[in-house]
Amino acid sequence: MANQRQSRGRGGRPGDERDEFGQATIDLARVTRVMAGGKRMRFRACVAIGDKKGRIGLGVAKGADVALAITKATNDAKKNLVKIHITPEGSVPHLARIKWHSSQLLIKPAPVGTGIIAGSVLRQVFDLAGIRNVVGKVLGASNKINNARALIRALSEMKTPRERKNVKPGKEKTESEVNKVS
Repeated sequence: MANQRQSRGRGGRPGDERDEFGQATIDLARVTRVMAGGKRMRFRACVAIGDKKGRIGLGVAKGADVALAITKATNDAKKNLVKIHITPEGSVPHLARIKWHSSQLLIKPAPVGTGIIAGSVLRQVFDLAGIRNVVGKVLGASNKINNARALIRALSEMKTPRERKNVKPGKEKTESEVNKVS
C-alpha cells in the first residue's frame, strides 16, 4: 500500500526537483564576532548562479555552518537575477571598462573558438552566464565579491548594437520636443 502512494507522482522529498540553474561558490570565509563572553564564529558564502542562457545572479549570506550559508546565499542569488545580452557567437556585445568601488575590469568580445580567457571569478561568472568567447582582465583589487558584482553590473548594462545605435549621445529629445505638435 505504501508503494502505491509513493508512485502516484506527488513528488519526492522537498528539494528533489532539478534546478534550472548551475551554481558556483565564489567565496567562502569564516567570520568572527567578538562578544563579551568570547568569539562567535559564522560562515559567509558568496554564490553565483546562472542558467547558461543569459540569466545570472549573485548572493551573499552568513550562516552558522557552511551548508546553511551556501543555501542562504543561493536563495539570495535567485532573488537578484539579471538578464544579460549575449551575441549569437556566444560573446559580449562590445568592449567595456568598468570601475566599481575598488574593482576595475576590462571585458572584450572574442571571435568564435577563443573560449573564456579570464581569471578566477570572471571565468566562473562568464561560464554560468553562457558566454563562451570572451576576454576578461581584472585591473584593480583582488576582492572576489566586488569583482563578481562589478562584472554582473557591467554585463547587465551592456547593450546590443541596435540599442546603442538608437541612443546617440547629445541627441536625446527633451519632453517639450517630444510633446510638440507640428
